[in-house]
Amino acid sequence: MQATYNGTALPVGGEAIQYADGKYTVPNHPIIPFIEGDGTGRDIWRASQRVFDAAVEKAYGGQRSVKWFEILAGEKSYRKTQNWLPDDSVAAARDLRVSIKGPLTTPVGGGIRSLNVALRQLLDLYQCIRPVKYYAGVPSPVKHPEKLDVVIFRENTEDIYAGIEFREGTPEAKKFIEFLNEDMLKGTKKKIRLDSGVGVKPISITGSKRLVRAAIAFALKEGRKTVTIVHKGNIQKFTEGAFREWGYEVAVQEFREQTVTERESWILGNVEANPNLTIEENAALIEPGIEFASPDFGKQICAEVKGVLDSIGASHGGGKWKNKVLVNDRIADSIFQQIIIRPSDYSVLATTNLNGDYISDAAAAQVGGLGIAPGANVGDGYAVFEATHGTAPKYADKDVINPGSVMLSGVMLFDFLGWKEAARLIENSLEKTIAQKFVTYDFERQMQGATKAKTSEFATRMIENMG
Repeated sequence: MQATYNGTALPVGGEAIQYADGKYTVPNHPIIPFIEGDGTGRDIWRASQRVFDAAVEKAYGGQRSVKWFEILAGEKSYRKTQNWLPDDSVAAARDLRVSIKGPLTTPVGGGIRSLNVALRQLLDLYQCIRPVKYYAGVPSPVKHPEKLDVVIFRENTEDIYAGIEFREGTPEAKKFIEFLNEDMLKGTKKKIRLDSGVGVKPISITGSKRLVRAAIAFALKEGRKTVTIVHKGNIQKFTEGAFREWGYEVAVQEFREQTVTERESWILGNVEANPNLTIEENAALIEPGIEFASPDFGKQICAEVKGVLDSIGASHGGGKWKNKVLVNDRIADSIFQQIIIRPSDYSVLATTNLNGDYISDAAAAQVGGLGIAPGANVGDGYAVFEATHGTAPKYADKDVINPGSVMLSGVMLFDFLGWKEAARLIENSLEKTIAQKFVTYDFERQMQGATKAKTSEFATRMIENMG
């Protein structure tokens, strides 16, 4: 570990968080790097840090404290170093393990496509974790926002976010298109237009399985009942469809005793409803219209039914499967309506990168929007907690923006450290402050009888509400 990063010495009295054998060791005074963020990030971070420090002090009476350490990224970094993301900042995030950040701008005119994506890829933060739950009093466009309580695990390093694409008209695009048309697509009716921009969508076994593995492990740890694999496998069979298949493999091969798939639950449930059911009758129940399919398909489904009953009939049958984590899957476009009309049916979602990007923001809209949506990017040994919204530069330094996204990301951070008392103080005081209708302008304009608070005033009221 370095003594300084970007010319700044580490804070006195702090220690680095350690990681070994899959476990973190958190000292009482950990050094936690922060990036205040661009635009409104400055106001949000100042307010949030005050709340974080107050919660830790109240929870532990000085026995624990966070030694905050600023690292540079984004506009502030570029002004000081002519570098959007200095190597020392990445090194500090890597050496100190756990950090938190506000929103960062995307550089204009080339260079790094996205600082957020760059951090995720450099530290291999393959889990983007987005909890979505309702806090009483928050304005919502749906009738029953309290029914939505999901945690989204979005694969964070692959898919179109791998950044492999070629601009239309460039030699690289021409070469790639010629290779596809003249080699890979030769003899087919498929052709790519020569005036196309092209991109590559990699979905790997490694990336898919480790993401679903993390989602199932989380569900088991937190007592959540379902894990839903979200995909577009009906169209993209060898990428999105493979993500689905590999996800199910993780469930049945690595978590066999603790999980049941949706199809397995149908087969077991059919037998419980009618113990005299034959294999063929059970197959007809899980595949309506099977009598019109080919004989080979019918044999395949019967073999599936028999395989399930033989392998887990004893361990999961007799209703025991109802106490397991149910692993199912849904098509990506369907899940958008499902979380609106049947929100209670979903608890943990495991998604590919692009689908997860969409569904995270759509779900957040049901419970108050991105201003109050937290997030975390987690890998093996590293974590970066972050605001999920943009920089909103026109509101910068005006002390008006909702700090909820960073504050609730701090709740995730403290839960991650095992400092649950501090996490609950922050979360409860935020909900209490909103219930008092003392809110920033984004909520105030939607709440009858509310008082419009500045960002700093909202933080002060939160600290008061800690008691």
